[in-house]
Amino acid sequence: MDAVTLTRQLIDIESITGNEAPVGNYLFGELTRLGYQTKKMPVEANRFNIHAVAQEAATQPSITFSTHLDTVPPFIPSSEDSTRIYGRGSCDAKGIIAAQVSAAERLRKENIHVGLLFVAGEERDSLGARIANEHAPANCKFLINGEPTENKIALASKGTLRAEVTAKGRMAHSAYPELGDSAIDKLIAALGRLRAMPLPSDPEVGSCTLNIGLIEGGRAPNVIPDHAHADLLYRLVGPSSDLRRQILQTAGDQVEVTFPLELPFLRLRRIDGIEAMIAAFTTDIPKLTHWGEPLLIGPGSIHVAHTDGEFIDKKQLAEAIDLYCKITKGLLASTTV
Repeated sequence: MDAVTLTRQLIDIESITGNEAPVGNYLFGELTRLGYQTKKMPVEANRFNIHAVAQEAATQPSITFSTHLDTVPPFIPSSEDSTRIYGRGSCDAKGIIAAQVSAAERLRKENIHVGLLFVAGEERDSLGARIANEHAPANCKFLINGEPTENKIALASKGTLRAEVTAKGRMAHSAYPELGDSAIDKLIAALGRLRAMPLPSDPEVGSCTLNIGLIEGGRAPNVIPDHAHADLLYRLVGPSSDLRRQILQTAGDQVEVTFPLELPFLRLRRIDGIEAMIAAFTTDIPKLTHWGEPLLIGPGSIHVAHTDGEFIDKKQLAEAIDLYCKITKGLLASTTV
């Protein structure tokens, strides 16, 4: 099966986070048919990861290709023209799955074996990656993770720090605001200060950024609100300890701030001869620490991922297969010198 056909078949199986089983079952069948020892790695309920190694491989490979099975909503079926494949997951990350399977097959013909790891839940909480980390082969030295980097090698990947800001107040009739205590007023003031707060910067990676992604609160237009809440997301360019302290101090004592999620900032290996980039997004890599030294590269542009016009360029898809093979041979050569 060629990479374009496989990409379209994967796209046409809806796999929004939580519903990865159908596409996982399809990949399980295809990889088994191709002669891989393929395992379903349970995640939760009917969700699972896929781990595959060629049946003829004498030992567990020292290099694993990996990306994710799930997509963001909504489901968009595949289509194509002469240069592009369209649809949900075309570049994030079903085209990457197709490129990695194709590269593994090409390497296999040269008696070079890599592992294949496709995980659930990357778009939400990296649950599949956390489970996979408990089952890493002992001799795996490198993890080549696929995300849409336009076939450029990522020198760094920004981290993620999620902050939740909550304000409490007292309800009253809106005609008598002096009898109440507005939680929304407190939240707005805290968010204003946080938006104005200087953020750290790195000369190579760029600036830490803030997105206020969700605001909720209140009960009705004629009620002084007793509760308000906001979810914030910072993209990290370094350690988070100083930033956390600054957020707490800036937000002030009229609100409560918690930090329910952090994925660390990472610096990654450079590969000579491959154009480099900085990934402003976060990946499963921080949750796959037992799978060896990570590298990050894949076809497609992050700028069209998660959009209604998501696509992958067919030329980039073919180039990715070449790159995955080239990188694998280079890594194997470096470890035998």
